[in-house]
Amino acid sequence: MHIKQASPALKLVAALLLSAALSSCGKSQNAGMPAAGPASVGIITLQAQDTVLSRELPARISAFTVAEIRPQVGGIIQKRLFTEGSEVKAGQVLYQINPETYQAAYQTAQASQAKAEATLASAELKARRYAQLAEIKAISSQDNDDAHAALLQARADLATAKAAVETARINLAYTRITAPVSGRIGKSSVTAGALVTANQTTALATVQQLSTAYVDMTQSSTELLHLRRDFAKGALHSQPGKAKVKLILEDGSEYAKEGELQFSDVTVDASTGMVTLRATFDNPNGELLPGMFVRARLEQGVRQRALLLPQQAVTRNQKGEAVVMVVGPDNKVSARIIKTSQTVGNKWLVDSGLQGGERIVVEGLMKVQDGAVVKAEPLAATASAAK
Repeated sequence: MHIKQASPALKLVAALLLSAALSSCGKSQNAGMPAAGPASVGIITLQAQDTVLSRELPARISAFTVAEIRPQVGGIIQKRLFTEGSEVKAGQVLYQINPETYQAAYQTAQASQAKAEATLASAELKARRYAQLAEIKAISSQDNDDAHAALLQARADLATAKAAVETARINLAYTRITAPVSGRIGKSSVTAGALVTANQTTALATVQQLSTAYVDMTQSSTELLHLRRDFAKGALHSQPGKAKVKLILEDGSEYAKEGELQFSDVTVDASTGMVTLRATFDNPNGELLPGMFVRARLEQGVRQRALLLPQQAVTRNQKGEAVVMVVGPDNKVSARIIKTSQTVGNKWLVDSGLQGGERIVVEGLMKVQDGAVVKAEPLAATASAAK
């Protein structure tokens, strides 16, 4: 079968018709797309507010009271009268030293006292009788003086005997080693049958009072100087009462109770350049154990009319400077360099570069650049529209 070829004229007409159709189709599609407008961004309006500033510092727990138990007399340990790791009360007997030699010494001292009392009674009678005889010149003055001196000697001997009895009684009492304070007692370093000596170097056990705990924090002397200068120039104001302290435990949780700052050391550690600060915390459940490392959040003062800025609103330029996008009255964005000193929660504390009432871009930073006109929407409205 023979197929007739289309003429060149017909090909030209078909090409023109196809081009016109495509052109009209493109115009109709472009006509349906609106022109691109200003980018929509979420903003906040800065509001000045009084803000409590705090600082997290490394800290360590220590017991409120620590008593190392040592014997005050020597001897053989007969009994250990406590359970290791238990709670003990002040005055509770912990160890019993063999008291036999001290009991004997006590009884000997009592006998010496009785003898001194008898000697004194005889000396008093003799001195009284000699005084009467001396009045009638029946004896010489020397004999009377000797009798009176013997009386004074007898009184001194009795006082010495009483002191010896008291010393022997104390030593006998020291054979019962008692807890000087209430608290939790640790492991014992001796067992029954061990020989101990008075005031030995090695402690028999240690009692720690844990119902209240100390928290010792360290802060650099440089930070302390800056803090004092801020107070001096009025940038910070102290709060009434003692500064509050919160603890972040080793597992990241926050301790339920607040503590109070007690004092700041007056000496800088020459090797570290740090100053020690101490706070006290109630520890009724014994959750805070001596030697535990924690983070302490210490209130340092109140910054009046402080400006706080969400961290996501701040970017960094090539020089590492903090930059924010400020929306002007004409909705035009301008980049501004600011200075920040520290974080407060999830916000930056602004030291300079911004003023209260200015509008800052928080969301949509990737859509704008310096000098662009934006559609500024309060951040709360932007968040609700996105839901």
